[in-house]
Amino acid sequence: MTAAASAPDGPELTLRLDGITKRFGSLTANDGISLDLRKGEVLALLGENGAGKTTLMNILFGHYVPDEGRVEVFGRALPHGSPKAAIAAGLGMVHQHFTLAENLTVLDNVMIGTESLWRPWQDRRRARARLADLAERFGLAVDPDRRVGDLSVGERQRVEILKALYREARILILDEPTAVLTPQESERLFATLRRMVDEGLSVIFISHKLPEVMAVSRRVAVLRQGRCVAVRDTAGLDRAGLAALMVGREVTAPSRTPLPPGPPALELKRVTVAGPRVRVPLRDADLAVHRHEILGIAGVSGNGQSTLADLVSGMAAPSAGQILLFGDPIARHKPSHFVRLGVGRIPEDRHAEGLVGDMAVWENLIAERYREPDFQRAGFLKRGAARAHAGDLIRDFDVRCPSPEAVTRLLSGGNMQKLILGRTLARRPGFILANQPTRGLDIGAVTYVHERLLEARGHGAGVLLISEDLDEVLALADRVAVIHAGRLSAPMAREEVDVRRLGLLMAGEEGHHAA
Repeated sequence: MTAAASAPDGPELTLRLDGITKRFGSLTANDGISLDLRKGEVLALLGENGAGKTTLMNILFGHYVPDEGRVEVFGRALPHGSPKAAIAAGLGMVHQHFTLAENLTVLDNVMIGTESLWRPWQDRRRARARLADLAERFGLAVDPDRRVGDLSVGERQRVEILKALYREARILILDEPTAVLTPQESERLFATLRRMVDEGLSVIFISHKLPEVMAVSRRVAVLRQGRCVAVRDTAGLDRAGLAALMVGREVTAPSRTPLPPGPPALELKRVTVAGPRVRVPLRDADLAVHRHEILGIAGVSGNGQSTLADLVSGMAAPSAGQILLFGDPIARHKPSHFVRLGVGRIPEDRHAEGLVGDMAVWENLIAERYREPDFQRAGFLKRGAARAHAGDLIRDFDVRCPSPEAVTRLLSGGNMQKLILGRTLARRPGFILANQPTRGLDIGAVTYVHERLLEARGHGAGVLLISEDLDEVLALADRVAVIHAGRLSAPMAREEVDVRRLGLLMAGEEGHHAA
Protein backbone atom coordinates (compact mmCIF):
# COMPACT_ATOMS: atom_id res chain seq x y z
CA MET A 1 0.00 0.00 0.00
CA THR A 2 1.24 3.47 -0.74
CA ALA A 3 2.22 6.01 1.86
CA ALA A 4 -0.91 7.96 1.05
CA ALA A 5 -2.84 5.34 2.93
CA SER A 6 -1.22 6.21 6.23
CA ALA A 7 -3.00 8.34 8.79
CA PRO A 8 -2.20 12.05 8.59
CA ASP A 9 0.11 13.82 11.00
CA GLY A 10 -1.62 14.56 14.27
CA PRO A 11 -2.24 12.57 17.45
CA GLU A 12 0.15 9.90 18.67
CA LEU A 13 0.58 6.84 16.46
CA THR A 14 -0.72 3.82 18.41
CA LEU A 15 -0.59 1.02 15.84
CA ARG A 16 1.28 0.37 12.61
CA LEU A 17 0.94 -2.64 10.33
CA ASP A 18 3.79 -2.68 7.83
CA GLY A 19 3.74 -4.96 4.79
CA ILE A 20 1.74 -7.79 6.39
CA THR A 21 1.62 -10.86 4.14
CA LYS A 22 0.10 -14.21 5.03
CA ARG A 23 -0.15 -17.23 2.76
CA PHE A 24 -2.04 -20.49 3.18
CA GLY A 25 -0.55 -22.75 0.53
CA SER A 26 -1.26 -21.14 -2.84
CA LEU A 27 -3.75 -18.68 -1.32
CA THR A 28 -2.46 -15.25 -0.31
CA ALA A 29 -4.89 -14.11 2.39
CA ASN A 30 -3.03 -10.85 3.16
CA ASP A 31 -0.81 -9.26 0.52
CA GLY A 32 1.53 -6.52 1.76
CA ILE A 33 -1.05 -4.72 3.92
CA SER A 34 0.06 -1.53 5.67
CA LEU A 35 -2.17 0.47 8.01
CA ASP A 36 -1.80 3.15 10.69
CA LEU A 37 -4.04 3.94 13.66
CA ARG A 38 -3.80 7.00 15.90
CA LYS A 39 -4.82 7.87 19.42
CA GLY A 40 -8.51 8.73 19.80
CA GLU A 41 -9.41 7.46 16.31
CA VAL A 42 -12.04 5.02 15.04
CA LEU A 43 -10.82 3.23 11.91
CA ALA A 44 -13.44 1.11 10.13
CA LEU A 45 -12.19 -2.04 8.40
CA LEU A 46 -14.35 -3.15 5.48
CA GLY A 47 -14.21 -5.87 2.88
CA GLU A 48 -16.11 -8.70 1.25
CA ASN A 49 -16.15 -12.18 2.75
CA GLY A 50 -12.73 -13.66 2.11
CA ALA A 51 -11.08 -10.24 1.67
CA GLY A 52 -8.62 -10.93 4.51
CA LYS A 53 -10.07 -9.00 7.47
CA THR A 54 -10.19 -11.96 9.85
CA THR A 55 -6.71 -13.12 8.94
CA LEU A 56 -5.31 -9.62 9.49
CA MET A 57 -6.96 -9.32 12.93
CA ASN A 58 -5.72 -12.80 13.88
CA ILE A 59 -2.18 -11.71 13.02
CA LEU A 60 -2.59 -8.52 15.01
CA PHE A 61 -3.87 -10.41 18.06
CA GLY A 62 -1.22 -13.11 17.86
CA HIS A 63 -3.30 -16.06 16.67
CA TYR A 64 -1.45 -16.22 13.33
CA VAL A 65 2.18 -15.54 12.43
CA PRO A 66 2.69 -13.48 9.25
CA ASP A 67 5.02 -14.68 6.51
CA GLU A 68 6.24 -11.12 5.99
CA GLY A 69 5.84 -7.74 7.67
CA ARG A 70 5.77 -6.37 11.20
CA VAL A 71 3.37 -4.97 13.76
CA GLU A 72 4.26 -2.00 15.95
CA VAL A 73 2.23 -0.96 18.99
CA PHE A 74 3.11 2.43 20.49
CA GLY A 75 6.38 2.39 18.56
CA ARG A 76 7.53 -1.05 19.70
CA ALA A 77 7.60 -4.21 17.62
CA LEU A 78 4.96 -6.71 18.72
CA PRO A 79 6.18 -10.33 18.96
CA HIS A 80 4.40 -12.53 16.43
CA GLY A 81 2.14 -15.37 17.51
CA SER A 82 1.60 -14.32 21.13
CA PRO A 83 -1.89 -13.25 22.28
CA LYS A 84 -0.41 -12.70 25.74
CA ALA A 85 2.07 -10.18 24.31
CA ALA A 86 -0.75 -8.48 22.36
CA ILE A 87 -2.85 -8.04 25.52
CA ALA A 88 0.17 -6.81 27.47
CA ALA A 89 0.87 -4.25 24.74
CA GLY A 90 -2.64 -2.80 25.15
CA LEU A 91 -4.70 -4.65 22.53
CA GLY A 92 -8.23 -5.83 23.32
CA MET A 93 -10.69 -7.64 21.10
CA VAL A 94 -14.46 -8.02 21.37
CA HIS A 95 -15.52 -10.91 19.15
CA GLN A 96 -18.86 -11.11 17.36
CA HIS A 97 -19.61 -14.32 19.26
CA PHE A 98 -19.03 -13.57 22.93
CA THR A 99 -16.42 -15.53 24.90
CA LEU A 100 -18.00 -15.43 28.36
CA ALA A 101 -18.59 -18.12 30.98
CA GLU A 102 -22.36 -18.03 31.40
CA ASN A 103 -22.34 -19.83 34.75
CA LEU A 104 -20.10 -17.18 36.36
CA THR A 105 -20.85 -13.64 37.52
CA VAL A 106 -19.87 -10.50 35.67
CA LEU A 107 -17.06 -9.83 38.17
CA ASP A 108 -15.70 -13.37 37.83
CA ASN A 109 -15.68 -13.12 34.03
CA VAL A 110 -13.84 -9.81 34.11
CA MET A 111 -11.23 -11.09 36.60
CA ILE A 112 -10.47 -14.39 34.85
CA GLY A 113 -6.81 -14.54 33.87
CA THR A 114 -5.84 -11.22 35.45
CA GLU A 115 -4.30 -12.59 38.67
CA SER A 116 -1.55 -15.13 39.26
CA LEU A 117 -2.64 -18.71 39.93
CA TRP A 118 -0.09 -18.77 42.77
CA ARG A 119 -1.78 -15.93 44.58
CA PRO A 120 -3.47 -17.32 47.76
CA TRP A 121 -6.61 -15.17 47.41
CA GLN A 122 -8.37 -12.86 44.98
CA ASP A 123 -8.49 -9.15 45.65
CA ARG A 124 -12.17 -8.93 44.78
CA ARG A 125 -12.73 -5.65 46.62
CA ARG A 126 -10.14 -3.86 44.49
CA ALA A 127 -11.45 -5.55 41.33
CA ARG A 128 -15.02 -4.54 42.13
CA ALA A 129 -14.02 -0.91 42.71
CA ARG A 130 -12.04 -0.79 39.46
CA LEU A 131 -14.88 -2.37 37.51
CA ALA A 132 -17.35 0.16 38.93
CA ASP A 133 -15.04 3.02 37.93
CA LEU A 134 -14.73 1.73 34.34
CA ALA A 135 -18.48 1.18 34.08
CA GLU A 136 -19.18 4.76 35.19
CA ARG A 137 -16.50 6.36 33.00
CA PHE A 138 -17.64 4.66 29.81
CA GLY A 139 -21.38 4.33 30.44
CA LEU A 140 -21.30 0.54 30.65
CA ALA A 141 -23.62 -0.06 33.58
CA VAL A 142 -23.95 -3.73 34.59
CA ASP A 143 -24.43 -5.50 37.93
CA PRO A 144 -21.10 -7.18 38.85
CA ASP A 145 -22.89 -9.90 40.86
CA ARG A 146 -25.32 -11.03 38.16
CA ARG A 147 -24.73 -14.33 36.43
CA VAL A 148 -23.78 -13.75 32.80
CA GLY A 149 -26.29 -16.36 31.65
CA ASP A 150 -29.07 -14.12 32.98
CA LEU A 151 -27.94 -11.00 31.08
CA SER A 152 -29.41 -9.63 27.85
CA VAL A 153 -27.31 -9.67 24.69
CA GLY A 154 -26.54 -5.96 25.04
CA GLU A 155 -25.43 -6.42 28.65
CA ARG A 156 -23.13 -9.28 27.67
CA GLN A 157 -21.47 -7.08 25.12
CA ARG A 158 -20.84 -4.48 27.82
CA VAL A 159 -19.15 -7.19 29.87
CA GLU A 160 -16.90 -8.09 26.91
CA ILE A 161 -15.86 -4.44 26.52
CA LEU A 162 -15.30 -4.09 30.27
CA LYS A 163 -13.10 -7.21 30.18
CA ALA A 164 -10.87 -5.55 27.60
CA LEU A 165 -10.79 -2.21 29.44
CA TYR A 166 -10.05 -3.94 32.76
CA ARG A 167 -6.93 -5.38 31.11
CA GLU A 168 -5.93 -1.80 30.25
CA ALA A 169 -6.62 -2.06 26.55
CA ARG A 170 -5.73 1.12 24.70
CA ILE A 171 -6.54 -0.27 21.26
CA LEU A 172 -9.91 -2.00 20.96
CA ILE A 173 -10.96 -4.22 18.06
CA LEU A 174 -14.74 -4.58 17.67
CA ASP A 175 -15.84 -7.37 15.30
CA GLU A 176 -19.43 -6.87 14.05
CA PRO A 177 -20.37 -5.30 17.41
CA THR A 178 -24.02 -4.53 16.56
CA ALA A 179 -24.90 -7.82 14.88
CA VAL A 180 -27.17 -8.95 17.75
CA LEU A 181 -28.23 -5.60 19.24
CA THR A 182 -31.49 -3.66 19.06
CA PRO A 183 -31.27 -0.18 17.50
CA GLN A 184 -31.45 1.36 20.98
CA GLU A 185 -28.60 -0.86 22.22
CA SER A 186 -26.56 0.09 19.15
CA GLU A 187 -27.05 3.78 19.94
CA ARG A 188 -25.82 3.17 23.50
CA LEU A 189 -22.79 1.37 22.11
CA PHE A 190 -21.99 4.32 19.84
CA ALA A 191 -22.26 6.67 22.82
CA THR A 192 -19.76 4.43 24.63
CA LEU A 193 -17.40 4.56 21.63
CA ARG A 194 -17.52 8.35 21.68
CA ARG A 195 -16.54 8.34 25.35
CA MET A 196 -13.70 5.93 24.58
CA VAL A 197 -12.16 8.05 21.86
CA ASP A 198 -12.59 11.17 24.01
CA GLU A 199 -10.41 9.42 26.60
CA GLY A 200 -7.80 8.58 23.98
CA LEU A 201 -8.62 4.97 23.11
CA SER A 202 -8.15 3.84 19.53
CA VAL A 203 -10.76 1.59 17.91
CA ILE A 204 -10.78 -0.71 14.89
CA PHE A 205 -14.45 -1.16 13.93
CA ILE A 206 -15.31 -4.14 11.69
CA SER A 207 -18.85 -4.11 10.30
CA HIS A 208 -20.91 -4.90 7.21
CA LYS A 209 -23.44 -2.20 8.13
CA LEU A 210 -22.37 0.81 6.11
CA PRO A 211 -24.59 3.41 7.85
CA GLU A 212 -22.94 2.49 11.16
CA VAL A 213 -19.48 2.71 9.65
CA MET A 214 -20.23 6.22 8.41
CA ALA A 215 -21.71 7.23 11.77
CA VAL A 216 -18.83 6.17 14.04
CA SER A 217 -15.57 6.12 12.07
CA ARG A 218 -13.11 8.84 11.10
CA ARG A 219 -11.40 6.82 8.39
CA VAL A 220 -12.23 3.67 6.43
CA ALA A 221 -9.78 1.03 5.22
CA VAL A 222 -11.06 -1.33 2.51
CA LEU A 223 -9.61 -4.79 1.82
CA ARG A 224 -10.27 -6.61 -1.43
CA GLN A 225 -8.79 -10.00 -2.35
CA GLY A 226 -6.20 -9.73 0.39
CA ARG A 227 -4.98 -6.23 -0.47
CA CYS A 228 -5.71 -2.85 1.04
CA VAL A 229 -7.21 -1.04 -1.95
CA ALA A 230 -8.26 2.21 -0.27
CA VAL A 231 -8.03 4.27 2.90
CA ARG A 232 -10.39 7.24 2.89
CA ASP A 233 -11.73 9.87 5.24
CA THR A 234 -15.29 8.80 6.07
CA ALA A 235 -16.58 12.35 5.77
CA GLY A 236 -16.01 12.30 2.01
CA LEU A 237 -17.88 9.05 1.32
CA ASP A 238 -21.45 7.84 0.92
CA ARG A 239 -22.94 4.35 1.14
CA ALA A 240 -22.79 3.76 -2.60
CA GLY A 241 -19.14 4.80 -2.72
CA LEU A 242 -18.22 2.49 0.17
CA ALA A 243 -20.04 -0.44 -1.41
CA ALA A 244 -18.27 0.14 -4.73
CA LEU A 245 -14.87 0.21 -2.97
CA MET A 246 -15.65 -3.10 -1.26
CA VAL A 247 -16.77 -5.08 -4.30
CA GLY A 248 -14.98 -3.22 -7.09
CA ARG A 249 -18.18 -2.26 -8.91
CA GLU A 250 -21.39 -0.33 -8.38
CA VAL A 251 -23.89 -2.15 -6.15
CA THR A 252 -27.59 -1.46 -6.59
CA ALA A 253 -29.93 -2.74 -3.90
CA PRO A 254 -33.02 -4.52 -5.27
CA SER A 255 -36.36 -2.82 -4.77
CA ARG A 256 -39.53 -4.45 -3.51
CA THR A 257 -42.56 -3.77 -5.70
CA PRO A 258 -46.07 -4.18 -4.22
CA LEU A 259 -47.84 -7.44 -5.10
CA PRO A 260 -51.36 -8.55 -4.16
CA PRO A 261 -51.03 -11.40 -1.63
CA GLY A 262 -52.18 -14.83 -2.66
CA PRO A 263 -53.72 -17.62 -0.56
CA PRO A 264 -51.96 -18.65 2.66
CA ALA A 265 -48.87 -20.80 2.21
CA LEU A 266 -48.29 -21.32 5.94
CA GLU A 267 -50.70 -20.83 8.85
CA LEU A 268 -50.05 -21.17 12.57
CA LYS A 269 -53.15 -21.35 14.75
CA ARG A 270 -52.55 -20.86 18.49
CA VAL A 271 -49.37 -22.91 18.28
CA THR A 272 -47.25 -23.57 21.34
CA VAL A 273 -43.89 -25.38 21.27
CA ALA A 274 -42.60 -26.28 24.72
CA GLY A 275 -40.81 -29.07 26.51
CA PRO A 276 -37.59 -29.92 28.35
CA ARG A 277 -35.50 -29.75 25.16
CA VAL A 278 -36.92 -26.42 24.01
CA ARG A 279 -34.65 -23.63 25.22
CA VAL A 280 -37.06 -20.76 24.43
CA PRO A 281 -40.69 -21.94 24.15
CA LEU A 282 -43.01 -20.50 21.52
CA ARG A 283 -46.34 -19.40 23.04
CA ASP A 284 -49.77 -19.14 21.35
CA ALA A 285 -48.40 -18.18 17.94
CA ASP A 286 -50.91 -17.05 15.33
CA LEU A 287 -49.44 -16.30 11.93
CA ALA A 288 -50.24 -16.50 8.23
CA VAL A 289 -47.68 -16.21 5.42
CA HIS A 290 -49.32 -15.70 2.03
CA ARG A 291 -48.04 -16.50 -1.41
CA HIS A 292 -46.42 -13.51 -3.14
CA GLU A 293 -45.50 -12.18 0.32
CA ILE A 294 -42.42 -11.83 2.50
CA LEU A 295 -43.34 -11.75 6.19
CA GLY A 296 -40.41 -10.51 8.29
CA ILE A 297 -39.81 -11.63 11.88
CA ALA A 298 -37.61 -9.17 13.80
CA GLY A 299 -36.15 -9.83 17.22
CA VAL A 300 -33.05 -9.90 19.37
CA SER A 301 -31.19 -13.20 19.24
CA GLY A 302 -32.45 -15.82 21.70
CA ASN A 303 -36.11 -14.83 21.87
CA GLY A 304 -37.56 -17.92 20.21
CA GLN A 305 -36.52 -17.49 16.59
CA SER A 306 -34.82 -20.89 16.51
CA THR A 307 -37.93 -22.57 17.95
CA LEU A 308 -40.12 -20.92 15.31
CA ALA A 309 -37.70 -21.95 12.55
CA ASP A 310 -37.60 -25.56 13.80
CA LEU A 311 -41.40 -25.62 13.87
CA VAL A 312 -41.97 -24.43 10.28
CA SER A 313 -39.24 -26.68 8.85
CA GLY A 314 -40.42 -29.89 10.52
CA MET A 315 -37.66 -30.07 13.13
CA ALA A 316 -40.07 -29.57 16.04
CA ALA A 317 -43.69 -30.55 16.64
CA PRO A 318 -46.24 -28.30 18.33
CA SER A 319 -47.30 -29.02 21.90
CA ALA A 320 -50.63 -27.35 21.16
CA GLY A 321 -52.31 -25.71 18.20
CA GLN A 322 -52.25 -26.48 14.50
CA ILE A 323 -50.01 -25.90 11.46
CA LEU A 324 -51.43 -25.73 7.95
CA LEU A 325 -49.42 -25.82 4.73
CA PHE A 326 -51.22 -24.65 1.61
CA GLY A 327 -54.53 -25.02 3.45
CA ASP A 328 -54.02 -28.58 4.72
CA PRO A 329 -53.14 -29.61 8.30
CA ILE A 330 -49.72 -31.14 8.83
CA ALA A 331 -49.86 -34.75 9.98
CA ARG A 332 -46.14 -35.64 10.15
CA HIS A 333 -43.61 -33.27 11.66
CA LYS A 334 -40.44 -34.39 9.90
CA PRO A 335 -38.13 -32.29 7.69
CA SER A 336 -38.32 -34.78 4.81
CA HIS A 337 -42.13 -34.60 4.85
CA PHE A 338 -42.07 -30.79 4.83
CA VAL A 339 -39.66 -30.80 1.87
CA ARG A 340 -41.92 -33.16 -0.08
CA LEU A 341 -44.87 -30.84 0.61
CA GLY A 342 -43.04 -27.91 -0.98
CA VAL A 343 -41.15 -26.24 1.86
CA GLY A 344 -37.78 -24.68 1.04
CA ARG A 345 -35.32 -24.20 3.90
CA ILE A 346 -32.51 -21.68 4.27
CA PRO A 347 -31.24 -22.52 7.76
CA GLU A 348 -29.65 -20.17 10.27
CA ASP A 349 -26.28 -21.95 10.41
CA ARG A 350 -25.02 -22.85 6.95
CA HIS A 351 -22.10 -24.82 8.43
CA ALA A 352 -23.90 -26.93 11.04
CA GLU A 353 -27.37 -27.26 9.47
CA GLY A 354 -27.26 -26.16 5.85
CA LEU A 355 -24.36 -28.10 4.37
CA VAL A 356 -22.03 -31.02 5.05
CA GLY A 357 -18.61 -29.43 4.77
CA ASP A 358 -16.67 -32.59 3.91
CA MET A 359 -19.01 -33.57 1.08
CA ALA A 360 -18.55 -32.41 -2.50
CA VAL A 361 -20.54 -29.48 -3.84
CA TRP A 362 -22.63 -31.74 -6.10
CA GLU A 363 -23.53 -34.01 -3.18
CA ASN A 364 -24.80 -31.07 -1.13
CA LEU A 365 -26.83 -29.77 -4.08
CA ILE A 366 -28.86 -33.00 -4.35
CA ALA A 367 -29.00 -33.72 -0.61
CA GLU A 368 -32.77 -33.09 -0.46
CA ARG A 369 -33.54 -34.79 -3.80
CA TYR A 370 -31.29 -37.82 -4.11
CA ARG A 371 -34.25 -40.25 -3.87
CA GLU A 372 -36.07 -38.66 -6.81
CA PRO A 373 -36.16 -40.60 -10.12
CA ASP A 374 -34.00 -37.93 -11.76
CA PHE A 375 -31.09 -38.88 -9.51
CA GLN A 376 -31.49 -42.56 -8.68
CA ARG A 377 -32.52 -45.81 -10.37
CA ALA A 378 -33.20 -49.02 -8.47
CA GLY A 379 -31.48 -47.63 -5.41
CA PHE A 380 -28.33 -46.57 -7.28
CA LEU A 381 -27.33 -42.93 -7.55
CA LYS A 382 -27.17 -41.49 -11.08
CA ARG A 383 -23.94 -39.59 -10.54
CA GLY A 384 -23.76 -38.16 -14.05
CA ALA A 385 -27.21 -36.60 -13.74
CA ALA A 386 -26.39 -35.30 -10.26
CA ARG A 387 -23.15 -33.67 -11.42
CA ALA A 388 -24.87 -32.13 -14.45
CA HIS A 389 -27.62 -30.73 -12.22
CA ALA A 390 -24.97 -29.31 -9.88
CA GLY A 391 -23.14 -27.72 -12.80
CA ASP A 392 -26.32 -25.95 -13.90
CA LEU A 393 -26.96 -24.59 -10.39
CA ILE A 394 -23.34 -23.47 -9.99
CA ARG A 395 -23.70 -21.47 -13.21
CA ASP A 396 -27.21 -20.15 -12.53
CA PHE A 397 -26.45 -19.05 -8.97
CA ASP A 398 -22.92 -17.79 -9.65
CA VAL A 399 -21.23 -20.10 -7.13
CA ARG A 400 -17.47 -19.48 -7.23
CA CYS A 401 -15.96 -22.95 -6.97
CA PRO A 402 -13.49 -24.90 -9.12
CA SER A 403 -15.94 -27.67 -10.02
CA PRO A 404 -18.89 -29.70 -8.69
CA GLU A 405 -16.29 -32.02 -7.15
CA ALA A 406 -14.87 -29.29 -4.89
CA VAL A 407 -15.02 -29.89 -1.12
CA THR A 408 -17.76 -27.64 0.23
CA ARG A 409 -15.97 -26.48 3.39
CA LEU A 410 -13.31 -24.77 1.27
CA LEU A 411 -15.85 -22.30 -0.15
CA SER A 412 -16.37 -18.81 1.28
CA GLY A 413 -19.45 -18.07 3.38
CA GLY A 414 -21.10 -16.20 0.52
CA ASN A 415 -20.63 -19.07 -1.90
CA MET A 416 -21.93 -21.57 0.66
CA GLN A 417 -25.05 -19.46 0.98
CA LYS A 418 -25.44 -19.43 -2.80
CA LEU A 419 -25.28 -23.24 -2.75
CA ILE A 420 -28.14 -23.37 -0.26
CA LEU A 421 -30.12 -20.83 -2.30
CA GLY A 422 -29.60 -22.83 -5.46
CA ARG A 423 -30.62 -26.11 -3.85
CA THR A 424 -33.71 -24.50 -2.30
CA LEU A 425 -34.98 -22.22 -5.06
CA ALA A 426 -34.39 -24.59 -7.97
CA ARG A 427 -37.37 -26.64 -6.73
CA ARG A 428 -39.67 -23.57 -6.87
CA PRO A 429 -41.05 -24.21 -3.34
CA GLY A 430 -44.40 -22.69 -2.39
CA PHE A 431 -43.15 -21.72 1.08
CA ILE A 432 -39.60 -20.68 2.02
CA LEU A 433 -38.08 -20.33 5.47
CA ALA A 434 -35.23 -17.81 5.21
CA ASN A 435 -33.58 -17.84 8.64
CA GLN A 436 -30.81 -15.22 8.96
CA PRO A 437 -30.14 -15.61 5.20
CA THR A 438 -27.38 -12.97 4.99
CA ARG A 439 -25.69 -13.27 8.40
CA GLY A 440 -21.98 -12.56 8.05
CA LEU A 441 -22.17 -11.82 4.32
CA ASP A 442 -20.69 -8.79 2.58
CA ILE A 443 -22.82 -6.27 0.73
CA GLY A 444 -22.36 -7.90 -2.68
CA ALA A 445 -23.53 -11.30 -1.41
CA VAL A 446 -26.35 -9.68 0.59
CA THR A 447 -27.65 -7.94 -2.54
CA TYR A 448 -27.58 -11.24 -4.44
CA VAL A 449 -29.53 -13.10 -1.72
CA HIS A 450 -32.11 -10.31 -1.52
CA GLU A 451 -32.61 -10.38 -5.30
CA ARG A 452 -33.25 -14.11 -5.24
CA LEU A 453 -35.73 -13.94 -2.36
CA LEU A 454 -37.70 -11.18 -4.07
CA GLU A 455 -37.61 -13.21 -7.28
CA ALA A 456 -39.05 -16.23 -5.43
CA ARG A 457 -41.79 -13.99 -3.99
CA GLY A 458 -42.61 -12.84 -7.52
CA HIS A 459 -42.91 -16.46 -8.67
CA GLY A 460 -45.55 -17.11 -6.01
CA ALA A 461 -43.67 -18.30 -2.93
CA GLY A 462 -44.57 -17.21 0.56
CA VAL A 463 -41.39 -16.31 2.45
CA LEU A 464 -40.94 -16.25 6.22
CA LEU A 465 -37.87 -14.07 6.76
CA ILE A 466 -36.34 -14.36 10.25
CA SER A 467 -33.61 -11.78 10.67
CA GLU A 468 -31.84 -9.78 13.38
CA ASP A 469 -30.90 -7.17 10.79
CA LEU A 470 -33.64 -4.53 10.80
CA ASP A 471 -32.39 -2.96 7.58
CA GLU A 472 -32.89 -6.33 5.89
CA VAL A 473 -36.37 -6.81 7.33
CA LEU A 474 -37.49 -3.31 6.35
CA ALA A 475 -36.01 -3.65 2.85
CA LEU A 476 -37.68 -6.97 1.99
CA ALA A 477 -40.79 -7.52 4.10
CA ASP A 478 -44.37 -6.74 3.07
CA ARG A 479 -45.43 -7.20 6.70
CA VAL A 480 -43.39 -7.32 9.90
CA ALA A 481 -43.95 -9.11 13.22
CA VAL A 482 -41.68 -9.03 16.26
CA ILE A 483 -40.78 -11.98 18.47
CA HIS A 484 -39.95 -11.34 22.13
CA ALA A 485 -39.67 -13.94 24.90
CA GLY A 486 -41.29 -16.55 22.66
CA ARG A 487 -44.34 -14.47 21.74
CA LEU A 488 -45.18 -12.99 18.35
CA SER A 489 -46.67 -9.55 17.89
CA ALA A 490 -49.48 -8.99 15.45
CA PRO A 491 -48.01 -8.49 11.95
CA MET A 492 -47.86 -4.86 10.81
CA ALA A 493 -47.74 -3.48 7.29
CA ARG A 494 -44.23 -2.39 6.37
CA GLU A 495 -45.41 1.17 5.87
CA GLU A 496 -46.70 1.33 9.47
CA VAL A 497 -43.39 0.59 11.23
CA ASP A 498 -40.01 2.22 11.64
CA VAL A 499 -36.73 1.25 13.28
CA ARG A 500 -37.55 2.94 16.59
CA ARG A 501 -40.87 1.17 17.07
CA LEU A 502 -39.42 -2.19 16.11
CA GLY A 503 -36.54 -1.64 18.52
CA LEU A 504 -38.95 -1.00 21.39
CA LEU A 505 -40.95 -4.12 20.55
CA MET A 506 -37.76 -6.17 20.31
CA ALA A 507 -36.77 -5.02 23.79
CA GLY A 508 -40.24 -5.72 25.19
CA GLU A 509 -40.74 -2.04 26.00
CA GLU A 510 -43.89 -1.44 23.94
CA GLY A 511 -47.24 -3.12 24.48
CA HIS A 512 -46.46 -6.59 23.13
CA HIS A 513 -49.36 -8.87 22.37
CA ALA A 514 -50.01 -12.05 20.48
CA ALA A 515 -51.38 -11.78 16.98
